[in-house]
Amino acid sequence: MNKENFRILIVDDEKPLVTLFSRILKKEGYNVKTSTNPLAALKIVENFSPNLIVSDLKMPDMTGLELLQTVKKQNPATDFIILTAYATVENAVDAMKSGAFDYLIKPLKNPDELRLAVQKVMERQALISSSELWREQLADGLPPIEVVFCGMEGVWKEVQQVAGTDATVLLHGESGTGKSLLAKVMHHLSKRTGGFVELNCAAIPENLIESELFGHERGAFTGAVNSRQGKFELAQDGTIFLDEIGEMPMASQSKLLRILQERAFERVGGSVTLSTNARILAATNQDLEKRIAEKKFREDLYYRLNVFPINIPPLRERKDTVSVLARYFIKVISARVGKAVPEITEDFLQQLEAYNWPGNIRELHNVLERAIILSKGGEILLPPLSAGGQDQSHGDSPHSDDKIDFAPKRLDELEREAIEATLEKTGGHRRKAAELLGISLRSLQYKIKNYRMGK
Repeated sequence: MNKENFRILIVDDEKPLVTLFSRILKKEGYNVKTSTNPLAALKIVENFSPNLIVSDLKMPDMTGLELLQTVKKQNPATDFIILTAYATVENAVDAMKSGAFDYLIKPLKNPDELRLAVQKVMERQALISSSELWREQLADGLPPIEVVFCGMEGVWKEVQQVAGTDATVLLHGESGTGKSLLAKVMHHLSKRTGGFVELNCAAIPENLIESELFGHERGAFTGAVNSRQGKFELAQDGTIFLDEIGEMPMASQSKLLRILQERAFERVGGSVTLSTNARILAATNQDLEKRIAEKKFREDLYYRLNVFPINIPPLRERKDTVSVLARYFIKVISARVGKAVPEITEDFLQQLEAYNWPGNIRELHNVLERAIILSKGGEILLPPLSAGGQDQSHGDSPHSDDKIDFAPKRLDELEREAIEATLEKTGGHRRKAAELLGISLRSLQYKIKNYRMGK
């Protein structure tokens, strides 16, 4: 959505203010109409169909909130910014409850207040519009765009800019921030006809990673009874995502550098040179420049990978998005484990927002999954959360009451409790329990044996 197509109607009984606001926004390139009468503004709405109405709160004949309520009945997608000279909490709450996107206090301290508020509305509507198109083309079970990029509108802009190109992208972010999901989004938004192939460089033993990446020929090493394609062959015409790239062994880094430079490689134990056109996306939760200084990462490879860097903020820096993510996760998880969606209270959401989420979105998802598995009678309660994740800034607030036990628990203790609860739910049926937990039956059997459960 560009500015010339973004329609704004300014409504205020003070003509000088209407003229000033109109001049500011027209100079920015927006399509602007004005009215000094709210009743006349309703007629303009019928023909102009504004994306946004900037309206005064106190006006003769009709208040700004009454105008909002009238317009919203016919045009619920129209956003409102309410102007008020009466800066009270009650006015702000009333405006937001009625469906206003934002409110501004007159007189403005700076024209940038108006510019920024309008820009946020346009970005939000562009995100919603993209999400509607996304739903029509949805693939691979990806969440809606407004969930994936909640609180990350800047990242969404960067993804849109680079997704349709063949540029190599390096995603920087802490563990659990959703780097793999963003890589899948970029692949889905690209023009690539091949598949999305993923490899976690930290999860493959050093002596096997080259075989995973480049494939191997029969007899290349003990156990290589057949030839095998590697990830780069499988990703032909598609995308290869190299997660935890900072953990790749130095020897493999040199071969990856050759692929980036020449698009050529050989299978392990092979002599035939193969080519690939796979688009490369990579991710790291480490400081690669520090790894370079430690002689653990090649500097030339770093610059080849870091063509288009994208920084993903941790969840603690966008905590106002926790409730949006939580509502989505609770709905999806409940459906997967076969439970009715529990009631979500404001107190429950406030407790989530009071926590710092050191494990980011992955930790939020796992905590909610365990809470839903353990929930009874439609009531969802938070399990114990690590003391290290407590937001100290809320220490004296009602958010940090004893409804959350911040005594730390080991991960294996939490895992064991989740397995026990799921087995109890399924009457000891291990295959069903594995499905509910999202792991293989073999993994579940191993964990039961490891934890000496059922003895």
